[in-house]
Amino acid sequence: MDFTFSDEQRQFRDALARYLDKAYTFDARQKIVASEAGVDEQHWRAFAELGLLALPVPEAQGGFDGGPVDMLVVMQELGRALVVEPYWATAVGIEALRLCADAGDLLERAGRGEIRLAVAFNEPHARHDLFDLRTTATADGDRFTLEGTKSMVQHGAQADYWIVPARLNGEVALFVAGKDAGNVRVTEYRTIDGQRAATLAFDRTPVTRLGGHDKGAATFERIADYATFLLCAEALGALDALNRATVAYAKERQQFGMPIARFQALQHRMVDMLIHTEQARSITYLATTRYRDDDPATRAQAVSAAKARVGQAARFVGQQAVQLHGGMGMTNELPAAHWFKRLSIIETTLGDVDHHLARFAALPAFSVTEN
Repeated sequence: MDFTFSDEQRQFRDALARYLDKAYTFDARQKIVASEAGVDEQHWRAFAELGLLALPVPEAQGGFDGGPVDMLVVMQELGRALVVEPYWATAVGIEALRLCADAGDLLERAGRGEIRLAVAFNEPHARHDLFDLRTTATADGDRFTLEGTKSMVQHGAQADYWIVPARLNGEVALFVAGKDAGNVRVTEYRTIDGQRAATLAFDRTPVTRLGGHDKGAATFERIADYATFLLCAEALGALDALNRATVAYAKERQQFGMPIARFQALQHRMVDMLIHTEQARSITYLATTRYRDDDPATRAQAVSAAKARVGQAARFVGQQAVQLHGGMGMTNELPAAHWFKRLSIIETTLGDVDHHLARFAALPAFSVTEN
């Protein structure tokens, strides 16, 4: 399979990389993390001007109709630069609206950078089970109201609209709730990777039901798979950056009168870090190409395999990088600690390694033949 990016994808990647290298430095990022808002409006407008927000939006709504590979290119660069802006949350929200095909106005506004979106995947009791839903929707004529709690909603407090899965007459349905709808309590907090999340408590909150009424569960699972492979792509950027930073530090750190990079045992460890990263890259690229497969099981198998392998790589590379940096690897003054923190959050978001291995094994395509 040819994994070579097109000329347009490389040009888009290079333009984004130049912007991030110049304007989104580590020091600038740390100031954003420490700010009250936790995000920066100037960078969000720049993302809109660069076309990042319009990239996943369909052409009918004024976007570029970017595919999974286009999004992979973007997410790798954002992972490399440790971007804390709510791009992932909004991109996943755009995909949710695109799949439901009845929210054109919101798609247009999201593509122009006028609004931010977030999908409320998690509930406090459910751990990684997407369908353990206690949030319920009640019909009142043509209108609906929500009751329940969603936890760890990435950039939930920054979002203008939330896409919320809930039970309606026992079935999974998707709803969109506006931040100004009323009867919702938002509790925001900072996560260990410097990003923001929120708990949303709905109390008869008025909402609008999204389309695909007979396929709510299937659509919700597909949205989660989209969000998952984007996280894997972001992790690749962080893994690449962490590998480069570790090699650079090993060339500078002196021990016994020579750089520690000259010690064969440490060279072997850095090679192992690279091998883990390249294996994660290969399977993430495969999951990206399989996302739009007509067979849901094929898509799910590739995505879960990627998430499991990326999670293993994130832990191994992160731990080795911290050890090779010595005590410096644990300090907030070095980017290495922040890449490791972000990788740790990615590993547990939307299912950890054990969860996705179990999901992979439960799919029909996976079988064990006994001798």
